Amino acid sequence: MQTIRSFIALPITAAIQKSAAGLVRRLSGERDGIKWVPGENLHLTLKFLGEVDNRELPKVCATVRDCCRGIPPFALEFRGAGAFPDPSRPRVVYAGIVEGGEVLRELVGRLEPALADLGFKPEPRDYVPHLTLGRTRGGSRRGAPEVGERIRAAADVELGSMLAEKVCLYASFLDKTGPTYQVMDTIEL
Repeated sequence: MQTIRSFIALPITAAIQKSAAGLVRRLSGERDGIKWVPGENLHLTLKFLGEVDNRELPKVCATVRDCCRGIPPFALEFRGAGAFPDPSRPRVVYAGIVEGGEVLRELVGRLEPALADLGFKPEPRDYVPHLTLGRTRGGSRRGAPEVGERIRAAADVELGSMLAEKVCLYASFLDKTGPTYQVMDTIEL
């Protein structure tokens, strides 16, 4: 048995990656306590699966395919910066989604129970559509206060729109330079 660290996500276009990378440059600062996601690694996560037995991957792929059935391609619009739990205590910094969130919630609403039937732990919180730009580093509980100020200042920054046309199952490989991702399956909407 071999396990593969896996997640389900929507790939984002190069134009959105470029805009998001520009927003990261605007938000980041020296010793801000945030590990920022490199532009080429940005994706819209729907479900983190964790370590998956490689023999279970065909079932996971079939389940994702079933959950995507009947969902046509849809528009996504990204705007502004935000943080969980909030900008004054940022643990996750994200770009907001102002169009397409309802379809993402529907898709995640299908995935969660279907994947729970396969033994994957359901998320304890409701899904909030967002594009993760960074997370607090290691043992740090929150980013520096200046990050919150920069997040509030970037609340209305336009990042652009794209057509979401596919969902991917990714493998994540961790090394000293950070994660690299490999697409294991692509489901066209």
